[in-house]
Amino acid sequence: MADHDLTGFDRSTFTHDGTTRRILRRGTGPAVIVIAEIPGITPKVLEFAERVAAIGCTAVLPVLFGTPGRGADPVADGRLKVGRYLASSMGKVCVSREFTVLATGKSSAVVTWLRALAAHEHQRCGGPGVGAVGMCLTGGFALAMATDERLLAPVLSQPSLPLPLTRSRAAGIDISPEDLAAVRGRCERDGLQVMGLRFRGDRLVPGDRFAFLRRELGEAFLAVELDDSAANPDSAMPPHSVLTEHLVDEPGQPTRAALDDVLDLFRTRLLEQHRDTDAPAG
Repeated sequence: MADHDLTGFDRSTFTHDGTTRRILRRGTGPAVIVIAEIPGITPKVLEFAERVAAIGCTAVLPVLFGTPGRGADPVADGRLKVGRYLASSMGKVCVSREFTVLATGKSSAVVTWLRALAAHEHQRCGGPGVGAVGMCLTGGFALAMATDERLLAPVLSQPSLPLPLTRSRAAGIDISPEDLAAVRGRCERDGLQVMGLRFRGDRLVPGDRFAFLRRELGEAFLAVELDDSAANPDSAMPPHSVLTEHLVDEPGQPTRAALDDVLDLFRTRLLEQHRDTDAPAG
């Protein structure tokens, strides 16, 4: 897929605790923080953001790594070129202290910055709260962000951290016990729901990880698990990215139904409540 020139997206920055990052935005209405997967904000991630904006939300994309708009399709963009880009982005993540790649029972440090961004965007965009979508290495970030009561719609798309190199890492996720307890409390007290998406054969997102989330969050964890055969066959990569690279964007397709489930969560938690809040009394 060709590079995206970012037309239609506003560009700015956000600073918290001395760290400044670039931000892309599109749309109006309650904010949804879209946290890209490796290697970064690809054209497919931007397409997802456009879908979020189309339902009446503001898609907010922080640039955590990679070059926004750069293509990452091995067929269209070249295997060697894309391989080098993936390795470069992954290398930066692995050496950064902001990302917890291997450790279990620990929230990545970057989550503090993301929570501050969500609070800022809630004030800026209005509405009852914000949503968040984490993808792949950032999948668990949306869960850890949900300690903040402004986060009303967390989505974990193929959450891959910690990398499942051992059984204990496969059966956990990158969130501290304290943060997990806070999210569990919100599920029990406030009716918070957490959506997770994965392909059943994805080795980066083993079934034990979703079983762990079911045990911890109970019925509040909305698991969407798809057969590998539902993935876009045109992708050169094994089934992994439910909402982006492996999406078959056609009615009746399981990945399209998964995308619609995510958008419906945003409609229910952010838009319908927004209308209810704005409705006149009487």
